[in-house]
Amino acid sequence: MTQSPASAASLADTLALARRAREQGRPQEAAAAYARIADADPAHVEALSFLGMRALAENRAEQAVALYERVHALLPDDASALLQLGTALAAADRLEEAQRVLQDAIARTPELFVARLRLGQVLERRGDAHGALVQYYRAIIDAQNQGRWLNDATTHPNARAAVQRAMTFVDVERLRLFDDVIAPIRERYGRDELGRVERCLSVYLHLEPPEYADPRQQPKFLYFPGLPTHPFFPTELFPWVEAFEAETAAIRTEMLAALATDSGFEPFLGHHKPEDLRGLLHNERGAPAWNAFFFYRHGQPFEENRQRCPHTAAVLDSLPLARIRDHAPEICFSVLTAGSHILPHRGVTNTRAVVHLPLVVPGSNQCALVAGGEPHYWQEGRAMAFDDTFEHEAWNRGDSTRVIVLMDAWNPYLTEAERTALTELIAAIGDFNRETEQPPLTE
Repeated sequence: MTQSPASAASLADTLALARRAREQGRPQEAAAAYARIADADPAHVEALSFLGMRALAENRAEQAVALYERVHALLPDDASALLQLGTALAAADRLEEAQRVLQDAIARTPELFVARLRLGQVLERRGDAHGALVQYYRAIIDAQNQGRWLNDATTHPNARAAVQRAMTFVDVERLRLFDDVIAPIRERYGRDELGRVERCLSVYLHLEPPEYADPRQQPKFLYFPGLPTHPFFPTELFPWVEAFEAETAAIRTEMLAALATDSGFEPFLGHHKPEDLRGLLHNERGAPAWNAFFFYRHGQPFEENRQRCPHTAAVLDSLPLARIRDHAPEICFSVLTAGSHILPHRGVTNTRAVVHLPLVVPGSNQCALVAGGEPHYWQEGRAMAFDDTFEHEAWNRGDSTRVIVLMDAWNPYLTEAERTALTELIAAIGDFNRETEQPPLTE
């Protein structure tokens, strides 16, 4: 049934009146006009949505549910309509239904951060503190990535209290989550042994500012306070280094055999278009190349490569390296072609030392790593260790390829208790980041 021109004109006038009253802050007048519109046109989404909003504001939750159910029926694939319905269901204490509807909204539009905020509220009311933490945290991250919830000016006045409460909840629950991880280790070693770990966690959670002993040192991920600080570690702090250096010739033989087949090697930074590598790699002579033959990456073994270099793999497995689920060790033959320059960058945490064993170094003083402004020229068979949270770069100015063993070790100034706690803590942080779909920790 079509409307007559007169009734259509009357509806348009009423809609204009409703919108004007809404814009001018006269909600009762707007609601009366929208009610007339909804009576004349039961499928008018704008009228139904406004009336649902007014019902919620006046604590008529079930009426809001009925109105938003009509909107959802008209717009079944619209995430915003699902958000409205889920909000109304929560206000009506129909929490299980609200959870299902809000999850549907997020599945359709994952970046809809308000839906995650509402879902966090529902999960908190249902007693699922961890589920609420995940949703609140993701809501905050997504909102701030879109320039919202950074301060009062970027937060809608009606949402400020809820957003502030969510942020407080996240601070408390993340601290509880990670402190529970190290609690058994604290019980085993004693609270005094984990004082620096607790400060490290507090800095990570932004509960206290980092106080860098050397301003050149700025980890991208995790800062551990109270450690002696310098770009290069004395190799005497690693009692296993001398035996490792003695294996240089045998390791080099396996490396050269692998290099000759030109298989098993891949770009250290991943496969990127040349333009994506600007600011990362450079070579004035042609295409830059930094390749790796991995034995471990993010703690995961590369079994085929290990089998191709069995002696090297056995030597590496005998070393007391950092081993953290899904994170460490990172071990490879690192290949830097002639003329290639790894541009200045920083590593993720000062809890580790990066160890190099040079296997093939072209020329004299042609290949160097510069950390904290201090150069180190590689020498074949002479291991070195450095703190990669200092800005560092590496270059090969020779005429042939440079190859080293690159691997993670613990910062030698950490105690056994601290290494044990960090092993569990970093793995737990990685688990939480995956659960909240944050980017992985990378070099």
